[in-house]
Amino acid sequence: MRRPRVKPEHRAYRTADGHVRIGSVVYGIGAEIRDPHGWVWSLVDALDGTREVGEVVEAVLSEHVALAEEDVCEALVDLLEAGFVEDAAAAPPVELSEREQKRYGRGAALFRWMDLTPRNSVWDVQMRLRGARVLLIGVGGTGGYAAQALVASGVGLLHLVEPDVVELSNLNRQPLFQESDIGRPKADAALEVLRGKNSDVRVTGERGHVRGPGDLRARLAADDYSLLVLAADRPDAIRRWTNRACLDAGVPWVDGGYRGPLVSVGVHVPGRGACWECLRAWEVERRDLRLGPDEDESAASPRMPWNPANAVTAGLSGSLLAHAALALLTGVPALDPGCRLGLNLMVPGEPMTERFPRRPDCPACGDAPRGHG
Repeated sequence: MRRPRVKPEHRAYRTADGHVRIGSVVYGIGAEIRDPHGWVWSLVDALDGTREVGEVVEAVLSEHVALAEEDVCEALVDLLEAGFVEDAAAAPPVELSEREQKRYGRGAALFRWMDLTPRNSVWDVQMRLRGARVLLIGVGGTGGYAAQALVASGVGLLHLVEPDVVELSNLNRQPLFQESDIGRPKADAALEVLRGKNSDVRVTGERGHVRGPGDLRARLAADDYSLLVLAADRPDAIRRWTNRACLDAGVPWVDGGYRGPLVSVGVHVPGRGACWECLRAWEVERRDLRLGPDEDESAASPRMPWNPANAVTAGLSGSLLAHAALALLTGVPALDPGCRLGLNLMVPGEPMTERFPRRPDCPACGDAPRGHG
């Protein structure tokens, strides 16, 4: 690192009791450092991007003559490793055009703000996204919002799979489509819109059904995908099929959707935490529906031919899905897999998070041999 500086979004300040706060006041990012002798403040003040590392150390020692050089160096390393410092001298990657730098500048700054991993350049995260290849299953309400967010954010390639045509009843929650699209294959209409949003992203697609885990395995084997994004809820077994196929291929995946006012997204990485089937088994075990002896689950959670939804529930689920996808693709923010998170619109102040351990008896990722169903 040639000319270290505190990230603009992480600019430090001194508290009334003399501590140093750095990293913004956002929970999960900022930190508070005790500074009884004032030299930590001198250090962060010197990290303005105009000095090389040796000059930073000299500037601090000139103000605090009794301070040991190794203490300053150790503190500087701590700030670097905490993700609060970047290299002001780092040039943008040659692969990233000036047009792309202007397009993604605001997003790169947000990544920089949330990123607590040591990196030299603000563009490192964007370059990871630029090289990503994403397979998206389902381009309805949730999938349409997610697709637009991924394309706008600069994912390298997005391939869509969607079997349906646009219907009038879709338009209350699927703004990717217009009245003039009614009767058109959703895949065709989506490709037209998404390609017009960002010519620097390669968007491909097909009108096709997912009829089993074999279909998904074949699609994953056909290209070197970084991530699978599942935004379809039919057939009923599609999440289990996706879980098995991604476990076999070693491909991370996310799924999202809504059930009435409940909006959620699942984050899954083979070999890291509980798989989707583990989470589902834990959810069923934890649930206490107090059903009568002759009643099944449908009595407490009725299933309808279509899912009640509007543009808000679809938009929230699609945005959460895109957020989870971007986090897995870039590592920003760090997101531990093996969980389901979301919110209940009836109680918006109570976020929903479910995290359980991997189950050794899981038929998908457990210790016992499994089939490919």
